[in-house]
Amino acid sequence: MDFSTFPVPVHKHGRVNKFKNATKGFFRISPDTKRKFIMRIKLIAVLLFAVCLHLSAKSFSQNITLAEKNSSLQTVLNKIEQQSGYDIFMQTELLAGSNKVSLNVKNEALTKVLDRVFKGQPVTYVIVGHTIVIKEKNTKAAENNTSAPAPVYTGKVVDADTKEPLIGASIGLKGTTKATTTSLNGTFKLNTGSEQGTVLVISYIGYVTKEVTLSGVSDLGVITMQSSANSMKEVVITGDVAVDRKTPIAASTINQQFIEEKMGTRDIPQLLQGTPGVMATAQGGGYGDSRISIRGFSSGSKKGNVALTINGIPVNDMENGSIFWSNWSGLTDVTTSVQIQRGLGASKIIVPSFGGTINITTRNTDMEKGGYIAQSYGSDNLQKTAVLVSTGLNDKGWAMTFQGSRNKGDGFADGLNYLGYNYFFNLSKVLSPSQTLSFSLMGATQTHGQRPQRSIAEYQNAPQGIEWNYYLGVKDGKQINPYNNTFSKPVFSLNHEWTINEKSSLSTVLYATYGTGGGGSIGGNTNPVRVSNFYSPFDFTAVEKSNAANPDGSASTYFYSAHNDHTWYGARSTYRTRFGNDIDFSAGIDLRSYKGTHYEEVTDLLGADYVYAAYTGNTAVGSASGDINDPQKRAVVGDKFGYYNKDYVQSGGAFMQAEYLKNNFSAFVTLSGSGTADKRVDMFNYLNSDPNQKSPYVSFFTYQAKAGANYNLNDQMNIFANVGYITKPPYFDNVFQKFTNNINHSTVSEKLFSYELGYGYKISNFSAKLNLYRSNYSDESFSNSYGDTKTNQLYSVNISGVNELHQGAELELTYKPVKAVTVGGMFSYGDWHYTSDAGPATVYNSQQQVVATVGKVYLKGLKVGDAGQTTAGFHLDIDVLPALRLGTNYNYIANYYSNFLFSNITKPNLTPYKLPNYSVWDVNGVFKFKIAGLDSYLIGNVVNLLNTKFISDSFDTNATGLPANVNVYYGLGRTFTSTIKVKF
Repeated sequence: MDFSTFPVPVHKHGRVNKFKNATKGFFRISPDTKRKFIMRIKLIAVLLFAVCLHLSAKSFSQNITLAEKNSSLQTVLNKIEQQSGYDIFMQTELLAGSNKVSLNVKNEALTKVLDRVFKGQPVTYVIVGHTIVIKEKNTKAAENNTSAPAPVYTGKVVDADTKEPLIGASIGLKGTTKATTTSLNGTFKLNTGSEQGTVLVISYIGYVTKEVTLSGVSDLGVITMQSSANSMKEVVITGDVAVDRKTPIAASTINQQFIEEKMGTRDIPQLLQGTPGVMATAQGGGYGDSRISIRGFSSGSKKGNVALTINGIPVNDMENGSIFWSNWSGLTDVTTSVQIQRGLGASKIIVPSFGGTINITTRNTDMEKGGYIAQSYGSDNLQKTAVLVSTGLNDKGWAMTFQGSRNKGDGFADGLNYLGYNYFFNLSKVLSPSQTLSFSLMGATQTHGQRPQRSIAEYQNAPQGIEWNYYLGVKDGKQINPYNNTFSKPVFSLNHEWTINEKSSLSTVLYATYGTGGGGSIGGNTNPVRVSNFYSPFDFTAVEKSNAANPDGSASTYFYSAHNDHTWYGARSTYRTRFGNDIDFSAGIDLRSYKGTHYEEVTDLLGADYVYAAYTGNTAVGSASGDINDPQKRAVVGDKFGYYNKDYVQSGGAFMQAEYLKNNFSAFVTLSGSGTADKRVDMFNYLNSDPNQKSPYVSFFTYQAKAGANYNLNDQMNIFANVGYITKPPYFDNVFQKFTNNINHSTVSEKLFSYELGYGYKISNFSAKLNLYRSNYSDESFSNSYGDTKTNQLYSVNISGVNELHQGAELELTYKPVKAVTVGGMFSYGDWHYTSDAGPATVYNSQQQVVATVGKVYLKGLKVGDAGQTTAGFHLDIDVLPALRLGTNYNYIANYYSNFLFSNITKPNLTPYKLPNYSVWDVNGVFKFKIAGLDSYLIGNVVNLLNTKFISDSFDTNATGLPANVNVYYGLGRTFTSTIKVKF
């Protein structure tokens, strides 16, 4: 990389009438004759409509079995609704004068049973589509062609997926105070009186608010509402989305509005912080350097136990399971929903998710023409420009959407400059009424500075405070940060959706991604001279002079980049069908092929002629340094040195799931099996003539078995349970002995046994969710890196046979006391600890040389670190005015233990450092207005409003528990963002 191009760090028309001649005669007819003519047309239309409805009703063949004696009409209709699967729309006031019903039928057609039920009743029925509508007898047909809205409106509000009535849903006339709520069967009646309004607004907690335009039709029929957990219908291929009161798992969802209003300067993980059991930090504060933990399971490198899918595509690193959020930072501009599934989850992909799964759903092609332009400014010179344009769906079935953004800034701390370009493109074609093809390209190209963890004392003594960066330097009069990350990762996908018939469908996605880039650092002497004291920048100008003075022209200090390039191809196909009326079955395949290329590359010689990279590796002890095929290598800028290997991972599997849904009970069973094969090719540590330069494939077979059930006790309460056993292959680094092609035959698959209980309560203005979970994690392997501040050396450690227990309770609450106010909160308590001792462990230095081995690691009883085991949160959103919305979020973290170096736990009764508890307040506001008639928004965010100083990440190398012995990251201080967005 040429660091001179790196941003300098700063501290702070009408329809043609072809029948014109033919219609001229119509206007010469007398008004009286014309009026009679129009009345006849209307009467014929009404009769034809009634005949069609009658024929439609007679066409159904659903059979009913009932034995009733003197039962109420409503009771009988409810039972018919349960057996038939049809929705029944009725106003309870119509049934007030109905007669008791007695009948005994067995396996009779639905319409015959209905005819008997309504015989002699003051009401009758019609069947419209899949809905039975109850109406008064001998009522006159309403004139539906009037342009003025009717004063009284009726309808029924139901869940779009389960067809359950939504009790107590709020129905209001937009711009007025006229409002009502739905009854126990989801029906409503709203008399607007003299109020002027043309739009009904329907809202319900946990659902996407819906607006219905009034056109004079008084009966609005059945109105469906999308759960906020399943409001992703514009995407052809979606992830495995959980549905409230149906899917028996713990899940929380944030929608597009939430993302727009709350994002600010943060990454997606921070937006999920208000979910129970979830913790996210910005780590060093670099652009996209966030991490997330779910129920104590981390998304971090080499222990990635959180799965991430984007439109159903798994994107975790195939070698170590980690999630690199800097590759996906631009997704926030095109994301329509993010669902976080805690625990086993609803996912059928063959990527195991021990802690949970994050499903990101982006916009597909918008069916409506339009777009937006947005400009953001913020603290630390944040500047972001974003634009989205959509052609809409044309008459030939084509549609296209493009979104792009440029994001730059200085970052919160010194040397964290960043520059990112994010892009999204989608082209879709409706091939036929049953088939759609969609091509997408998305990705990000970014460069950003980073910083390492340092001791608490160093931060406390630094004049820059928590904005201090140990690696900041100066070169040729400009500030520079050699500790950085640059990466580009475009993802191409081709989605095909085929609705085969009313019961079956086939969804297929083919995808490919090409990643290139890596992390920069200092090589050679990693602690060169500084401008003045310890807190001043490294003086790389002085280093250049020192290097130039070396008699042999070699570099004592230089810059390099550790590359992690890869190519990745995959396919996922799912066939879905229905057996009878109650069982949905799906089965599919998930195939992936991956090649990762890893090497170090010289990026700046700092005044020297070359880097002397003599081969000093030793495959016998598992160390690598230099190229055995060029043992006296003199590396210049662009040359590979240090190590150079290619890792291959081939994975393929199949899955199937059966889902049962009838009345108030739902259940699922998921089974999947997969094979994974790992291969390593080492170009530096083996001679080109050595057949051992290429290892054989090492194969593992793993499987998942999950089941769960949900029962809706009534329209307000539900309970659920799930259980699962998951195995997953060891990560690549644990398959081969360190920096060799020697197979580690002691490596075994990791395992998880987990079960969970849940309870939910929901009414119109209040909802509550309670979850209890217990997960046993066994045969875990670790490969961690850490820095020693005393020696300024980087070390790594391998350990296997680690066993953990994760158990806890989670509570979520949402309350809407009045229409304009939404209050929510959460609380989670976890007990995560190691259940047995482990070992042996091997320690390597930065040259990959074995420096120590440990026979036993005393882990039993120690707390699992890296996340707060107790969390709480609160959020409040107020619509102060129709055009002004204000919000605040509060998060509290406690019982947070440090990570530690396993190999150092050589005696019992050690306790890693426990971080001080902390809390953070955020605020946001949205003001809506018009610019030249276009909908516009002014959005403001302040993160860490009180500028709270807190430790967000900690590493206690020896688990001493002493603050003086830990390396930390401090959380980011107060930052702000303001955005203006104009939609067109």
